Amino acid sequence: MKERLNEKKELIVIFTRNGFTVDYEMAHKKNLSEENQKNQENWHTKFLKDKYKTLWELGFTNSDDWMSQSISFLNFLANKLIMKISRQSDIEITREASDVALDYEELEEIKNRIPFSIGMEFIDDKWISFTFEKVAEVYRKEIGKYKGTVKDFFMERNTNINVAGRIFFHLVENKDEEYPFAFLATYSTENREAGAHKAKHMPLKNALLEYKDDKEKLLQLMSTISKAAGESDFISELMESGELFSPLRFSKKEAYIILKEIPIYEKSGIMCRIPNWWKKKSNSLRLSVSIGDKQPSKVGMDELLSFNPEIFLGEERISKEELKKLLSESEGLALIKGKWIEIDKKKLSEVLEAYEKAETLSKNEGLTIAEAMRLELNTGERLGINEEDIDLEVSNGNWLKKIRDSMVNPEVIKESKLVKSFKATLRKYQKTGFAWLSYMQKLGFGACLADDMGLGKTVQIIAFLENVRVQKGGRALLVIPASLIGNWQKEIEKFAPKMSVIVLHGKEAAANLEESAFLYITTYGMASRLEELKNIFWDILILDEAQAIKNPGTKQTKTIKAIKAKTKFAMTGTPIENRLSDLWSLFDFLDPGLLGSAKEFTNFTKKMRDNSSNYAKLRNIVNPFILRRLKTDKNVISDLPEKIEIKEYASLSKKQIVLYNKLVKELERKLKTSDGIERKGLVLGSIIKFKQICNHPDEYLGLNEYKPDYSGKFEQLEDICENIYQKRERVLVFTQFKEMTEPIAAFLEKIFKREGLVLHGGTSVKKRSEMVEAFNGEEYIPFMVLSLKAGGVGLNLTAANHVIHFDRWWNPAVENQATDRAFRIGQTKNVMVHKFITTGTIEEKIDLMIEEKQKLAGDIIGSSGENWITELDNKELMELFRLGGEK
Repeated sequence: MKERLNEKKELIVIFTRNGFTVDYEMAHKKNLSEENQKNQENWHTKFLKDKYKTLWELGFTNSDDWMSQSISFLNFLANKLIMKISRQSDIEITREASDVALDYEELEEIKNRIPFSIGMEFIDDKWISFTFEKVAEVYRKEIGKYKGTVKDFFMERNTNINVAGRIFFHLVENKDEEYPFAFLATYSTENREAGAHKAKHMPLKNALLEYKDDKEKLLQLMSTISKAAGESDFISELMESGELFSPLRFSKKEAYIILKEIPIYEKSGIMCRIPNWWKKKSNSLRLSVSIGDKQPSKVGMDELLSFNPEIFLGEERISKEELKKLLSESEGLALIKGKWIEIDKKKLSEVLEAYEKAETLSKNEGLTIAEAMRLELNTGERLGINEEDIDLEVSNGNWLKKIRDSMVNPEVIKESKLVKSFKATLRKYQKTGFAWLSYMQKLGFGACLADDMGLGKTVQIIAFLENVRVQKGGRALLVIPASLIGNWQKEIEKFAPKMSVIVLHGKEAAANLEESAFLYITTYGMASRLEELKNIFWDILILDEAQAIKNPGTKQTKTIKAIKAKTKFAMTGTPIENRLSDLWSLFDFLDPGLLGSAKEFTNFTKKMRDNSSNYAKLRNIVNPFILRRLKTDKNVISDLPEKIEIKEYASLSKKQIVLYNKLVKELERKLKTSDGIERKGLVLGSIIKFKQICNHPDEYLGLNEYKPDYSGKFEQLEDICENIYQKRERVLVFTQFKEMTEPIAAFLEKIFKREGLVLHGGTSVKKRSEMVEAFNGEEYIPFMVLSLKAGGVGLNLTAANHVIHFDRWWNPAVENQATDRAFRIGQTKNVMVHKFITTGTIEEKIDLMIEEKQKLAGDIIGSSGENWITELDNKELMELFRLGGEK
């Protein structure tokens, strides 16, 4: 199924608990040519056919500008495996039996490259090892069938890959003062005693004996050394003298030559075994800055912290005077305090200069908390340090470390006591979220509550607001999408009934702002027009669905950021999934300056492809300010039901209200003159009409336009499905009206930017089977719209983890049967069930009857459908049908 997109797109990866899938995202790169677009489409097709074989092939390609950050990560991962195989000097012997297990350092290197992408939270040691092994299986299968050498196998796929020869250079420390290093060249040869697919390492001189009668094999073995000798005078001399074939003692000067020339040898295909301190630079010189040892007089992003610069040589601190002494040493290796270090006078001078700058700044100014936390990110510019020349290590002092640890691990925060006027029982993780929000307010930090959809972000925020209202008072502003007004009103009425709330929406918004209340609720659209909001310094400003400000250049975003507040919180289920510019915009609202200016942040992100540690640095900066729990988290899943049912309250549009009231009056007039079967038919017919109006006016009027803003449910559907799309999850949408299936599907195509599926009573059995297979398949098909009865039988749609009941059957047994299309044996996800209800209408009133289990509930749950409504008298009927608040 092809996407219906005119815009340019880029291929992205959606990481899952058990692997990954690929999909498209709207391109934000300007350099995606038509050729690159076709290239991406080819890769997309390949991934859908066999993703791990395609991932293996991707590893042979060079990183390119067309690649999204998530595709680049897969490219790096697969290339890592290819390099690991190609650099094994015994690979021609071991072939498919080669060891490709990852060690700790390799796992850490890969984790440092994890991009900000959908599902990145699933990438851990287990995920990496599993994916690595799946790609390794592809290699084993292909090399097992290949008749030529491993070198030829790799060369056929990428001529730039240098398969390691069988030569090793070993450099080890020695206790001889004059010759403190020993050097030995070895080669790998088959170990016949141990059986097939094993290798042993022998001194290079043994090769002269092993291949004395086969000069061609000897030349082949020595080819890597010949390459190295072509670029290294030192190795050339050792070859010509014959010394290379024997164990050698090296002076520190000779050892330094070997260490500096390692890139030459490795490029030639020689494996180098060298001391760890050189490989890991563990004895290198670095500037260390410890920040925030003592608590400042106040807290907040702009408060100043003291910091302490120090110079370290490996793990040992040295003084400025000792550093100056090192400058008197000759270039090369020097044994200082029992450790070998490299004396690079240029670098020593730069470290000394940087230390003196930092020392002066620490005495005269200090750093703000934002600057301190940003030091890792913008490479020491605040200290006048260029990190490309100097190793800068930033550590947190006692106070700042304690603060950061609490922010990252909110379970350690002392539990805040809920006020008695809050009428809900929070789950354990929700209590933690409430305590974290209170803690962040106390610190004066902006924060993002980013729990998965369905985990109760709203109730945690209401608990926080009610505590503030009771204990401190003040004024709070909540900015939300218009479709969520009904939801928030219902939740606040339920959980914090004493909280005074004013909704700033419509023509009376400015006037309502003059009224006294604790919480003011407005919409993003209204906030852009209501200039008066900027004239108030709010105690609390909260954004729901904060992805609404992801684009920093829009008027809406600029308006929201112009509203002043002491405490700023954001709520979103997708804070860091896609573009890094979205992340910057979010933090520019929450904690301005934390990620630097837009230009500084852009410069930093440009370096990410080249500097693998930058992803980890950025995560380290933002993670303390984001509380994100997933439905799959161990601490959460045990506290959740398998099905999470949420009532989504939609408001009627103006057009819906007019039609609804007109129908109420018409029904009231007709009821006066009807009885018996005629009355029953009138009532049942009216129920259908009211449901149609609640769905969309055009369904009731028999029109085909279906403008989204004419229906509160369509706006509600858009908000929910945008979140589903952001995470590339799948949804089933049920309606009892066949005529609604196509309009809903057409609307969803615009949200998901691709086609979905439609199934109703007219769908053939064969077509149904094909749809089920496609929906549960590898390709991302985001939605299926089903008529309730047609979708309620014989379908297994476990790829979906969201179910939306667009309109209600008022028979829980029928609705549950439909829901169970997604919630079946084999489902590995928690299923979210969204039940749409239009506020003030017959939908809400009947839902309340079912919930409260009044005497009618038995009939509702039974098989009588809506017939029980016809038994009500005229007065009861009109109370049921009349809009809430209407007389």
